[in-house]
Amino acid sequence: MSLFVQVVNEEVKQVWDTPPPVGKSGWKSAVEVKPAITANRQSYGGHTFDVSVDPVQIIYAVVDITVADRKDDLISEAKSVFQQVANEQIQVEIDDTTADADPAVVSAAKDVKDARIVAINACTTHDDLDALA
Repeated sequence: MSLFVQVVNEEVKQVWDTPPPVGKSGWKSAVEVKPAITANRQSYGGHTFDVSVDPVQIIYAVVDITVADRKDDLISEAKSVFQQVANEQIQVEIDDTTADADPAVVSAAKDVKDARIVAINACTTHDDLDALA
């Protein structure tokens, strides 16, 4: 994807992904510089601009993901999966007047969710969390 930045007084004022209007001053081509990250352990943070090079570089920072943050995300995911099953059973009641929701399906999904949360909470390292997948 092509990127363009408007530089005024050595400072980036705008970033566009379409060519700027003809005749507008200060526009330069730009490229994104994204360092390699470790999956599930790092993410991209904010970015800075290096206007001293051509094309201008949009340089992304790397942020470490904590074990606690990762655990929170996995717990939220487990709860979401359970909620989806529960919602599907509610929808059966609404959509099909001849069928009833199956409490056993909801109960089994809750048991899976609860076991998953216990396993997640027992993890203390990224390697432990990776092993859950």
